[in-house]
Amino acid sequence: MGNSMVKAQTEQTADFLKKAVGQLTDFLNEATITNLMEELQGEDVFYKELLGNFRRLTVFCEEGLEACQVIIYNDPFRKGAAEKVLYRIYHQCIEEFFQPKQDVWYEDSRSAYTGKNSIKFRQDVPHSIKQLVKNLESDFQNMREELEYYETDYRTKMMQSR
Repeated sequence: MGNSMVKAQTEQTADFLKKAVGQLTDFLNEATITNLMEELQGEDVFYKELLGNFRRLTVFCEEGLEACQVIIYNDPFRKGAAEKVLYRIYHQCIEEFFQPKQDVWYEDSRSAYTGKNSIKFRQDVPHSIKQLVKNLESDFQNMREELEYYETDYRTKMMQSR
């Protein structure tokens, strides 16, 4: 892939991450266990794990955004560094969204065929959390498709360098 294509992909990824960080931060700035319990009575531990996963995802997205911005504004543009950053974003942000560490939600891959959201929660969650994930999911899905190339390309390069 040429420099201009990788740079455009890095810029697109930075825009996506900026939007995701904004949505996650807005939600986390307002969310409390008490508010979530008022919205829907549930397990305290489960809500803590949910919020923990959102905080973790936010940090990964912020770090990815910063890395993209450094690459974009670096002159000359370093294609290899950009590809490495995009690979890392795929694993730390995209994969974390679809397969969170605490396993409080999961991706139902069969949902892709029905046109419904693919994220399913292990327990009932408040509407605000459903809405947040619904708002994020299509952008994360689109970026997963865009960045899958870097997953396979980077692994191929690593195997060839051995």
